[in-house]
Amino acid sequence: MRPTLAMQVLLALATTSLAQVYDTYGSITALAGTANDSDPTILGNYYNYWKLLNNKTTWDLTRSDRLPVTSPKTIPMLGYRSEAIIEPNRTAFMIVDMQNFFLHPKLSPYAVNGRKAVNWGIDSFDLVTMPPSFLDGFSINDQMNTTFCTEMGTLTEDNGTTIELGKKLCRGSWNARPWGPLDPAMVEGLDSGTDLYFNKNRLSGLWGSQTPLGLYLQESQTTTLFIGGVNSDQCVWGNLIDAYFKGFDVIYVEDCAGTTSPWYAEEMVRYNADGDGFLANSTYVIDALNKQK
Repeated sequence: MRPTLAMQVLLALATTSLAQVYDTYGSITALAGTANDSDPTILGNYYNYWKLLNNKTTWDLTRSDRLPVTSPKTIPMLGYRSEAIIEPNRTAFMIVDMQNFFLHPKLSPYAVNGRKAVNWGIDSFDLVTMPPSFLDGFSINDQMNTTFCTEMGTLTEDNGTTIELGKKLCRGSWNARPWGPLDPAMVEGLDSGTDLYFNKNRLSGLWGSQTPLGLYLQESQTTTLFIGGVNSDQCVWGNLIDAYFKGFDVIYVEDCAGTTSPWYAEEMVRYNADGDGFLANSTYVIDALNKQK
């Protein structure tokens, strides 16, 4: 059977489309290029790259060939990448899930490490789009009446104060607010413009094609993320690995993270974070920043 005109047009369009799918290397290379084809110390492309300095131990994360650099800081690291240079104006510290639900002693009595050391914020639309396994993970009886955004009742503090917990990890509820001294610190930071607060509806605030957090990081040209919070092997890890997949520099701040999971879960995070980016300790980071003022 001879193809009709309509079929010929469709075949022609299909051929063009397949060419675009299967022969994109040249066009992508022309668009992105590399940071410097002749420099073997550079890893990445023009838009996103690291540079290994001559000492072979320091990684420059500033992308200074294409982005302005104001006051770069050299930060000591703990892993096999021992030192990094960051641009503070493109760097953020992401604090994950330090909320009453996970950290208050009467709600999570075993979260001792977390208390030493991007928050849930569910709404009704989120409940419609969440998969069953996720809903069940936050239910105490495998039913919808105890999962996200269901009433948690009250809590009585040691001083006799009664607190309305509100709906489980639902936006605006007491149990979803930052724990202890972090709450007034958050309010102060929001008022002064030094901090931002993002709700998330999965373990990660960077899942999927776009989220409020992801949009902010993109528009602010943030490239480097220090990451801490709870639980290190769950929501912290979810944010770290999604950030890694999206091309951010990820730095796991070990003393600012904690978990109630077995010890080997934390070891998994440390091991993989070291391979995916950097390991850091806040004491060393703050000390280095103070010396470079």
